[in-house]
Amino acid sequence: MGMVFNTPQQVSSPENTELEDYPPVKNSLRVKLSDGRYLTYAERGVPLHKSKYRIIIVHGFGSSKEMNFPVSQELIEELGIYFLLFDRAGYGDSDLNMKRSVESEALDIQQLADKLELGSNFYVIGVSMGSYPTWGCLRYIPHRLAGVALVVPIVNYWWPSLPKSLTKLDFRKKLIYWTLQIASHAPSLLHWWVTKKCLPSNSVVERDPTFFNEHDMEVLKNSKGFPMLTRERLRHKEVFHTLRTDFMACFGKWDFDPLEMVDPFPEEDERKVHIWQGNEDKVVPVDLQRCISQKLPWIRYHEIPQGGHLIVHYDGVCDTIVKALLIGEEPHAHAEDIPDLAVNGLLTVP
Repeated sequence: MGMVFNTPQQVSSPENTELEDYPPVKNSLRVKLSDGRYLTYAERGVPLHKSKYRIIIVHGFGSSKEMNFPVSQELIEELGIYFLLFDRAGYGDSDLNMKRSVESEALDIQQLADKLELGSNFYVIGVSMGSYPTWGCLRYIPHRLAGVALVVPIVNYWWPSLPKSLTKLDFRKKLIYWTLQIASHAPSLLHWWVTKKCLPSNSVVERDPTFFNEHDMEVLKNSKGFPMLTRERLRHKEVFHTLRTDFMACFGKWDFDPLEMVDPFPEEDERKVHIWQGNEDKVVPVDLQRCISQKLPWIRYHEIPQGGHLIVHYDGVCDTIVKALLIGEEPHAHAEDIPDLAVNGLLTVP
């Protein structure tokens, strides 16, 4: 188990990627996919033609390409990093895919990389629910990957090899199960519920201590919240169906079991796949990630002491993630260190 954290450094995003409202203004760069859908994207860091490393960031539930993934300008210039962020199907300005699946999400990423000429290999970082497309990349397009980081990755409770003893008493499993059943068989009922009964007019679900630890709560105090998850936004059918299909693809039946996967980089001297987890994450229990890391020894597993689900918003964490992914720099563990918090960014990733 790779333990983190040495003293975080203050960082600032290379560009202002804060999302002021949703949906974004309809002036995004976009590419047309083979099925006729459009994906919109944003580029950060050094210009593509000058870059040494190319990283695709995969956002999570209710987020977009405007998510804040704060990497220091110094590190970006030192290593020559180009970042590509994009709106997954239905998010932001991208077209909805009602047939969304783990495989389709991975193939969207491959097509986007080809359209923008990122080259034969690139890195992928998936955050929270953006992890299921990232697992899809490991399964369906491993030959295109230079390395992968899964940050607080969501776990599908119905992966066949996940021990039931770890999940049978988990309230999250029951909540997800019933939501999945209603989303699959009675979507109109679910839409009525979330717009009439479930959410307040100004969403404060992100401040619920059931899902966020004290450090996450500090981040949230200075955020504008989750604009896509408000009752007003969810009244829009395209927003509702985007979230519904995303949830169903993540927690529905997969065509493969990640816990049975073999190393996609067997000829490499060092492990190229990383998982980053806060040991106080209330959205994804740390015991599940530890189980995954034990079953998949080819993954480098890192735990952040006192870290919650929002670790990408803690100062210095994104720099640490990127350095480990690109140059194999191993973070140091100091149990007495408490992550400083970047509380000036707009949170868009649950």
